[in-house]
Amino acid sequence: MFKNMVLIAAGIVGKIERRKVKFLLIKNSKNEEWELPKITVRKTESSVRAALRMIGEQASIRARILDEAGRNSSVITINGKQVTQKIFYYTMIFRASSGERIGFMESAWFDYPKAYRKLTLKKEREPLSNANRSIKDWWKKRKSRPKRADSEDEADE
Repeated sequence: MFKNMVLIAAGIVGKIERRKVKFLLIKNSKNEEWELPKITVRKTESSVRAALRMIGEQASIRARILDEAGRNSSVITINGKQVTQKIFYYTMIFRASSGERIGFMESAWFDYPKAYRKLTLKKEREPLSNANRSIKDWWKKRKSRPKRADSEDEADE
């Protein structure tokens, strides 16, 4: 894209457990605060693909992106140069886990109120709120879908 810009993809992974939405938060080192999982977007990939790659490779989770939960930008200093950092947050719904989360120092699932309190950055709280609404809407639509008929019933008709 631009020379002095870094694109970051963040995955807000939620799952429904006992009728409550839980979110995955991570720590990258022992003394850090809880945060949303993020990854730098490679030159030839989209931010959507980067988010899916990160969740698959580092969290060992299969997820589906529902929508974009937000975006923000800031200026950071890398090697003495000012660089614009753009972060794209994606609402993701958990599908399956294939094992241990190897890419993070620590990870855990928290229900929405606790996840909101654990995030110290305001710029991460707003996308989390948007993701919570999106997942609840997705769940309502999913529950209200008509049940599919069995293949035996279809064969009788």
